[in-house]
Amino acid sequence: MQIQTKYQKTLKLLTNMRINKVVPALSYLIFEGNQRLKVETGWAKITPELEPLRPGMFYDLASLTKVIGTLPAIAQLVQAGKLNWDDQVKTFLPELKGKNATIRDLLTHTAAIEGYIPHRNELNHAELLQAILNTESFGENLAKNICYTDLGLILVGLIAEKVTGKPIQELVTETVIQPLGLTNELSYHPPVQGTVPTELSKKRGLIRGTVHDPKAFVLQEQCGSAGLFGTLTGLERYAHELLENNLGGLLTTTMIQSFFHDQTRMQGMHNRSFGWKLFLSRGKDRHSVISHTGFTGTFMILDQQTDQGLIVLTNRVHPTAKNDRFLELRDQIIASYLNEKEKS
Repeated sequence: MQIQTKYQKTLKLLTNMRINKVVPALSYLIFEGNQRLKVETGWAKITPELEPLRPGMFYDLASLTKVIGTLPAIAQLVQAGKLNWDDQVKTFLPELKGKNATIRDLLTHTAAIEGYIPHRNELNHAELLQAILNTESFGENLAKNICYTDLGLILVGLIAEKVTGKPIQELVTETVIQPLGLTNELSYHPPVQGTVPTELSKKRGLIRGTVHDPKAFVLQEQCGSAGLFGTLTGLERYAHELLENNLGGLLTTTMIQSFFHDQTRMQGMHNRSFGWKLFLSRGKDRHSVISHTGFTGTFMILDQQTDQGLIVLTNRVHPTAKNDRFLELRDQIIASYLNEKEKS
């Protein structure tokens, strides 16, 4: 069955997202094995003047950074015996207080991270880094509940820096992006004019070519939770390397398979692997499908067993991050896609 026929509802929802001006720019890909449908349309920028989207432009991937960059860098350290999923965080970051959270807990968002940083967006790099290390603690719900937070991946990045001596973004570039040959498609420092702008901020002006996320903007190369930019082609190539080639041979088959299973310390099946969120396929075998979203308007879903995927890139925070219409429509698209992908 052709993709245009099989995914009629999903494609209509995606089209309406642009037609109804929920997002200015929309780039998406649906693939099934050798079949693919790729669309790049809309406006890269609508203020202070209109600028058409050009094929191959970079988007701020936001939290997709966690699974595209930081996770495989950490996984390689585990493979090399330099880290273990169940190493205690305090072994590497003794400044942190609280219960004995592990790297597994950080990556599955079950670390029960607590702590409030006053005036966070007013702190400089050293102040914010110190505040994170000083105020974060692990609460009574450690390994009992899933609570999504950027801070877990920031801490994981700091652990990787302690082990390798390299900031996490440098480590990702050297051990993931460069070996995959994606330096022209994935970057922490994209070409400014080749990047889709994000928010028009009172403090920063039009944000273009620099990360939108406030913590990542301050922490820069020490941030493992956001900061990566990518093109639709880059994410397509990355997806196929992950699903078909053990991420270009960087990871073992066993490691790749671990991404598609619950990795929490809780009893029973839960919806978190290392970094990735899990959905159950609606087919007979109910196998797991991995997914992730990004605040700037990015999301992807990948099914290794059936070689299927959906990648969507938008600039939903342009010109303002106050865009809850996108969140509702995104959930509808994900539900529709998961349903239609099972059709034969």
